[in-house]
Amino acid sequence: MIFTNPRGAPELACDHCGCRWVDRVKGTCYECGAPVPAEAQAEFVRALAAFSAGRQQLRERDERVSDRSRAGEPMES
Repeated sequence: MIFTNPRGAPELACDHCGCRWVDRVKGTCYECGAPVPAEAQAEFVRALAAFSAGRQQLRERDERVSDRSRAGEPMES
């Protein structure tokens, strides 16, 4: 199970008990010991990559806006 935390980042949770205490190295839940399927772990890696890419795009956009502001160029609306 994947959910998003308040900052929008994905977090991997146990499909059996729902806790967020998952040992991604061992592939098990810390709370109930249930195995976390490889498919769920792969889905989490994809979600994390997508989140990271989105954050990178925001950083790049903010840098362009900041550079234009310092150069005295008009801001985009």
